[in-house]
Amino acid sequence: MDRKLSTILAADVVGYSALMERDEAGTFERLRAGRKELFEPEIARHHGHIFKLMGDGMLAEFGSVVDAVECAVALQRGLVERNGAVPEDQRIQVRIGINLGEVIVEGEDRYGEGVNVAARLQQLADPGGVCVSGKVAKEVEKKLAFGLEPMGEQKVKNIAEPVQAFRVLLEGQARRRPARSSFPRWGWAAVVVSILVPVLVGLVWQFWPTAAVVGKPSVAVLPFDNYGGDEATGRLADGLTEDVITDLARFPEFQVIARNSTETYKGKSVDVREVGKALDVGFVVEGSIAREADRVRITAQLIDTKTARHLWSQRWDRPDNEVFAIQTEIAEQIANRLGGGAGLIQETGRMAAHRKAPSNLNAYELYLLGTERLEQVDRVNLEAALGLLTQAVTSDPGLARGWIELFHTHSLLASFGVEPERNRNLAQAAAERALALDPSDPEAHAVYGSSLGMRGDFARAEAEYETALRMAPNAAEILIFYIGWTPSFGKPERGAELVERAIRLDPNYPAWANRPFALAYFMAGRYAEAVAMFERLGTARHNLWSWSAHAGALAAAGRREEAATLVARARATHPTLTIESIANEAFWNDAERQRFIDTMRLAGFPACATPEALAKIEKPLRLQECVSR
Repeated sequence: MDRKLSTILAADVVGYSALMERDEAGTFERLRAGRKELFEPEIARHHGHIFKLMGDGMLAEFGSVVDAVECAVALQRGLVERNGAVPEDQRIQVRIGINLGEVIVEGEDRYGEGVNVAARLQQLADPGGVCVSGKVAKEVEKKLAFGLEPMGEQKVKNIAEPVQAFRVLLEGQARRRPARSSFPRWGWAAVVVSILVPVLVGLVWQFWPTAAVVGKPSVAVLPFDNYGGDEATGRLADGLTEDVITDLARFPEFQVIARNSTETYKGKSVDVREVGKALDVGFVVEGSIAREADRVRITAQLIDTKTARHLWSQRWDRPDNEVFAIQTEIAEQIANRLGGGAGLIQETGRMAAHRKAPSNLNAYELYLLGTERLEQVDRVNLEAALGLLTQAVTSDPGLARGWIELFHTHSLLASFGVEPERNRNLAQAAAERALALDPSDPEAHAVYGSSLGMRGDFARAEAEYETALRMAPNAAEILIFYIGWTPSFGKPERGAELVERAIRLDPNYPAWANRPFALAYFMAGRYAEAVAMFERLGTARHNLWSWSAHAGALAAAGRREEAATLVARARATHPTLTIESIANEAFWNDAERQRFIDTMRLAGFPACATPEALAKIEKPLRLQECVSR
């Protein structure tokens, strides 16, 4: 009998029988849409999977307690948002319970007290609420921002020992005293459950479709072909398929079809056009694995299902003595090449958007065109991106990804010296909006972390980035942003060390990433490597900080003449650029600030800021030689 420690989430629709009695067809459609558009993508995004559908409920398993609680909160927030436009008597509400415990593994199913306790905790939860066990509360209390209210020890049905329960405090919920009723809350829940119609409810959960979210591209990963023919190669093929699906599911830009829907194509010759129609997807990832002597050869390709055109393909040859490392490395690379803002799937969407008349563009297409301009990272393109992204969120204010990219646009414009204070304020507002709209999006946590860093709140900024990386540990784009902030978090060496990992995750990383890479090396005192990265970046993409750091790194590396030339070019572009103007940036810590001061002096930058520049700073930091003037 196989056992393992798992986090189990149990969810139950409140008052389903009454909903069905009032409006059977409408309730069925709302529940189907809820599962398609909220439950399945959120659970997948938080690295969980549904393993049982029964009656008016479902059970999901997570490897991380934190992921499970964050998922539960995201589900309840999502339901509140969805219910906003629905009459009160038609609203879908759910109770959620979460437990950490040992479960019995039998195929795809899970049994045992670990599951049973989660189900009982779900019955203790309020409608629209989340109830967790004491074990879960202990694991997450210092890792998440949500409050936890003790509910005491609860005697629950068919569990011998009392269960310590905690109520998760969502927005707008105040702490309260325990209910005084002598009748156990699970008793009422048991009465309700006993009168439900399990057959009808089971059908609702079982037949909710898994079609792609409207407006977003969708992708199916077909089982990788085993050209080796042996069981070991077959296991590697299965594992790689599963890993690619899991890694792609972390990207909110598109919908990934679950493996149980693609497994039917295993070992079959398929027409991708037919797969596209059957699964309602725009893209298919397919690949193969073969062994030759002591090496493994793996291929993968991305195909447009409308045209059957190959958009991308790659081959890897590796020694076969590190099978699991191969599996992980290739899955990560495929996911980062296809996903993310600079990935091929979004790039294809941009090409389609370019072919449409501007008057016919929807919010998502405006978002795609805006991100295309944003990736050029120069002032002209940033201003164009600002216009497109503003149109996108005006058209669809709930488009969290649009607000994320608006944060990047405003913060980059500020770094280019364009109305710095105004653009930083707008960037911070955009980050807050993005996180409020979609707290399950790891990049929303990343940009909010950046906005906190811009205010000098490094402790909270680092916590947000840790959350983002925990949610998406193999997302190269988030890792790149994190690398740029590691010196501010007091970890410059860690930032420099992570550059190699980011490049491994995405060997075709976007050109703008050279800036955070270069700054990480610069802050770690690795000046030769910093210069090499700055040269890859190119001066056309330089902002105030990268001009300063590039020239400073050249000088610190002993290349004084080249540094002097770069100082002249920087001053021609930004006449007010001085050592004091850079030293007064709010988001440097003391060590970073001193490194800029020392290296900019070596490079030959003028020391003192202009009176006009100083007048805009509440408490300006002054260099000794400037005060004595």
